Amino acid sequence: MAVSTESYMNLDQSAFHYDYETLRTTGVILAVIMFVGGILIAMSKKCKCTKSKSSPVEGPQPPKTEVPPQTV
Repeated sequence: MAVSTESYMNLDQSAFHYDYETLRTTGVILAVIMFVGGILIAMSKKCKCTKSKSSPVEGPQPPKTEVPPQTV
């Protein structure tokens, strides 16, 4: 049973079909989500939010040691 190249090409093209409407809708939704997320990230760096006083604002600091002045 031999299958000609033409019938194989027609079978290959008709076996797969894009749903362009769903593809466009999904692309627009993802673009809007990423755009709004980017705006929120950019705005969050400019806004200084106050945190609760139970957590330290800065991390633990190492103890400071004094360096004696050197004489020449």
